Amino acid sequence: MKTPTTLELSPTPDSWMTVCDAARLTPGRGLAALLPDGRQAAVFRDRAGRAYAIDNRDPFTGAQVLSRGLVGTADGRPFVASPLLKQRFDLETGRCLDDDAVAVAVYEVRLSS
Repeated sequence: MKTPTTLELSPTPDSWMTVCDAARLTPGRGLAALLPDGRQAAVFRDRAGRAYAIDNRDPFTGAQVLSRGLVGTADGRPFVASPLLKQRFDLETGRCLDDDAVAVAVYEVRLSS
């Protein structure tokens, strides 16, 4: 079995873009990726090797910082906590775990060789 070499995300339902070499993603840490339309995605890889991508914009402050947040789990769900006000966002659904009325966009990701 080949080790994945690149991480790709889908900024729109019918397109894929290469984000980076998979080895650049340190488990438990994020990076920001500029999307073709000027938005930013926060990309993460967990310690089990799963990859996630959500909007990088913190909806509580408007700052593009979620890629710099702390990654963890709550009730078995992976999340990132904003480095500013510490709200937690589910990496699979984008839902804010601290305010049910708030969510961020989620992007489909894949690791490929």
